[in-house]
Amino acid sequence: MRARKLSLLVAVAAALGATPLLYPVSAFAADAATIQPKDGWYNKALVDYDFVKQQVSIPPKKGVMIIDSRPAARQYDPGHIPGAINIPDSQFDKLVDKLPADKATLLLLYCGGLECMLSHNSAFKAEKLGYTNIKVYPAGSPDWKAKGGYVSVSAAYLKKLAEDKTPHVLIDARPKRVADKGMIPGAINISDTEFDKNVDKLPADKATPLIYYCGGLECVLSDNSAEKARKLGYTNVLTYPPGYPEWEKLNPPASPMAAMAGAAANMAGAMTQAAAKLVPGKEKGSVTVASFEEVWKSNPSSIMLVDVRDPKEVASGMIKGSVNIPMNELEKKVGSLPGDKPVVFVCGTGARSGEAFDTVKLLGGKVQAAFLDADVKFNADGTFSMKQK
Repeated sequence: MRARKLSLLVAVAAALGATPLLYPVSAFAADAATIQPKDGWYNKALVDYDFVKQQVSIPPKKGVMIIDSRPAARQYDPGHIPGAINIPDSQFDKLVDKLPADKATLLLLYCGGLECMLSHNSAFKAEKLGYTNIKVYPAGSPDWKAKGGYVSVSAAYLKKLAEDKTPHVLIDARPKRVADKGMIPGAINISDTEFDKNVDKLPADKATPLIYYCGGLECVLSDNSAEKARKLGYTNVLTYPPGYPEWEKLNPPASPMAAMAGAAANMAGAMTQAAAKLVPGKEKGSVTVASFEEVWKSNPSSIMLVDVRDPKEVASGMIKGSVNIPMNELEKKVGSLPGDKPVVFVCGTGARSGEAFDTVKLLGGKVQAAFLDADVKFNADGTFSMKQK
């Protein structure tokens, strides 16, 4: 009787598009009860934390590519699944060369959780390109971190930490004779083989961020040292898997023109806030919900509100008076944005709106850009509600 029930459950799971390999029968009912597929999801193969954990490895597993579909600077760079590459959904068509030549490669996509559609959107795009083994981890980054999954950072994030003088300890886990030939600026060398002899070099405060790197994706020394640090009680241990080889390749000296552009961007930001009485938020470039709502209520014509969600999302509701420029079209249409008043970007979670701000600033020009870092509910009648992050 029990065998018949088991067979029936497997049949039901198959009929719903689940794969026993991804969701064991014992866990399928629980997952189905807690995670209900949403409209627009890539429902052909949804996977959970345990499945993803089996695919995460340094060196990366052969035949597996983990793809983070979130924007780079604000989400992927400061924390992603180890070994994952970044293909933001808004840049998918431009970055298809990052995808593997073998269409049978397992593509494992994730983004910012159950309310995030980016990984699902990218999965459909990959399927159209002919990829045949696509899985989506719908719970994404929030679930990965909540369940204790290890986290990695990017070269861009390391550079930002140094520029902002954010407290952290960067550790080169390679042998001294190798590290002496070149290290990332600001790093200290604690060879993994000499770890136990050099624990006194680690900070006394166990909450201090420790970031380990070594000789690239095929090097396991940084992962080994990171695990040793965790066992010592350090609670904020990160890795930079591409390590020194990528840093050396991607980190050319800063140019004077780049510094001038940054100064101009800061000046434009100050003008934006003065012109529209928008108050800066916690994230660079963001404005507070309260100040936006005040300006939008009292003088909406003083700013341009741009919704960067996809057309199928705005079809069910968008803020009355805003305009829709999907994130993947922004670069082409940036020339249509005004230079004489602030342009405020908005989306459902603050992810794409932040990416829009970064994109406009990168392209330069006279656009006075800002964005809302908030959870937004769009109503069909043009009204809205926002919650500051």
